[in-house]
Amino acid sequence: MRYTMPTVLSIAALGFASFAANAQTIDANTYWDDVKYLASPELKGRATGSPQLESAASHIAAEFKSFGLKPVDGKNYELAFPAEVGVHLGTHNSFSFTDDGAKHTLKLEQDFVPFSFSTVGKASQSVVFAGYGITSQAYHYDDYANLDVKGKFVLLLRHEPQENDDNSIFDGKKLTSFATFTDKMTNAKAHGARGVIIVNDVATHPGKEDKLEEFGDSGGPRDAGIFFVQIKEAEAEQWLKAEGRDLHQITADIDKDLKPRSFELVKLKVEMEVETVHEKKTVHNVAGFLPGISNEYIIIGAHYDHLGLGDEHSLAPNQKGSIHPGADDNASGTAGVIELARWFSKQPKPNRGILFLTFAGEELGLLGSSWYVNHPSLPLGGAVAMINLDMIGRIREGRVFLSGVRTGTTLDALVSNLKPPSPLVIDQTGKNSGTNMSDASDHASFNAKGIPTLFFFSGLHADYHKPSDTADKIDAPEAAKLLDYVAELATRLADDPDRPKYVKAAPERQPVAGAGDRSGYGPDFGSIPDFDEPPHGVRFADIRDGSPAAKAGLKPGDIMIEFDGKDIGNLYDFTYVLREHNPGDVVLVRVLRMGQTIEAKVLLAARR
Repeated sequence: MRYTMPTVLSIAALGFASFAANAQTIDANTYWDDVKYLASPELKGRATGSPQLESAASHIAAEFKSFGLKPVDGKNYELAFPAEVGVHLGTHNSFSFTDDGAKHTLKLEQDFVPFSFSTVGKASQSVVFAGYGITSQAYHYDDYANLDVKGKFVLLLRHEPQENDDNSIFDGKKLTSFATFTDKMTNAKAHGARGVIIVNDVATHPGKEDKLEEFGDSGGPRDAGIFFVQIKEAEAEQWLKAEGRDLHQITADIDKDLKPRSFELVKLKVEMEVETVHEKKTVHNVAGFLPGISNEYIIIGAHYDHLGLGDEHSLAPNQKGSIHPGADDNASGTAGVIELARWFSKQPKPNRGILFLTFAGEELGLLGSSWYVNHPSLPLGGAVAMINLDMIGRIREGRVFLSGVRTGTTLDALVSNLKPPSPLVIDQTGKNSGTNMSDASDHASFNAKGIPTLFFFSGLHADYHKPSDTADKIDAPEAAKLLDYVAELATRLADDPDRPKYVKAAPERQPVAGAGDRSGYGPDFGSIPDFDEPPHGVRFADIRDGSPAAKAGLKPGDIMIEFDGKDIGNLYDFTYVLREHNPGDVVLVRVLRMGQTIEAKVLLAARR
């Protein structure tokens, strides 16, 4: 049942009555049929770029067509876009070294392996041992102190000192971000290193196999700007022995007093070649449009891709090669979009149209939604709001999380006056900040374009990103009740004459990085990165009003290439250098704007 109200405030007395009059609008059985198909072994986890994802796209398009929805571009339900869907080793990968005049060659994936984010090419350099490759003012620790590594390879230990010590200054036995490959990569690059050669810290993990990382298992930027490879620890141990050093003793000594033991290996020279091939394919978003009376419209969306047979995002890496069906993530949300489209297609014509939109490439970095908002088939100015459904199939104790009500002026009142069907509880955790509780889903792309967004989510669980996320665990009746609620919410958004005005959300309170708290985000800068990664630098999708970046005159679309004298090649570089600064620091930032280099001084602030 649809209501047309003069204002959003007038619905207060009718909040529960709508569900009493129309107790079940979404059929739980047809919803579950959609989930079962999308999460079936036949579709093999719907990896972006796979034939199975294209089969899923065809299925969604056929459903939209059967409901009488219109192709949004007037021609096709499937909207093609290019996507980088993976990376594999090329044919030119080699690693050799000369030690005391004798040349030795290592075998690929047996003795050495490049990382997927390594730069490509050839290099021949000397090697400097730089401990764990960590520099931290907060912890008064620096493996690079008084060390010249410019243009050289650095040999680094994995993880961090004292990782088995509850009293470690880094964070006890809990590893900090300094232990990550990307932090070591970024710090080495900041010190001018040509590349990183990393080895497992075998001495602190007795009995554990010295195993090379599988290529592609570790995430990072597309191109780190430096070489990054791993070799077996036994090989590095022999290198140090030739220099009269003992790698295990050095590790123990660093653990004991946290003083660097870095030095140049004078007898060693390394040659390497790395070739990685980034695969690009044409993939598809799927869209169906239900026209309204006006040119305005709302968007109901979900991503339909998942991890396929497992990738670096799998939380069950030992089951790589097994189907990750993604029943909850996000066959549940996609099935919700399909069923809402089915239901709305049978209703009277709304005042505003409804665009039903499913995205590919979300798991690879919001690729589909980012592409759509930058290449929209309908004018974004007509988009009144976007509702995103991501993981809605595992509702526990009736609780569903909703965020984003403060991104539009009328959304809070609209949601507050619309009671969900029993026993659902709409949990607006973080409501007062106005931000969406997770920006790692497709609503973030629309929010960055100034479109109010609502995000429905039933919460994480132990099967997330694992082969065990199967259709039999989906609670279809509870999901159908949530879709009843979303249907009524969308109905009121479509018919309410008051259009919600976009409100730039204030950031949620975040911890400030410092001694003992490396999990923080550092000082406030105020930029929102664009997920469409440029070849070099960090593109700003948006700049928050009143933020340090805004006060310095930075604008959406700017590409940061330098921060406080440090080259910024990617988001990892920016995140690393920002964390090492404090509120009150003034930094010189260089950005590219319309082909010109712009300088700005930014006064960093504390996060609120």
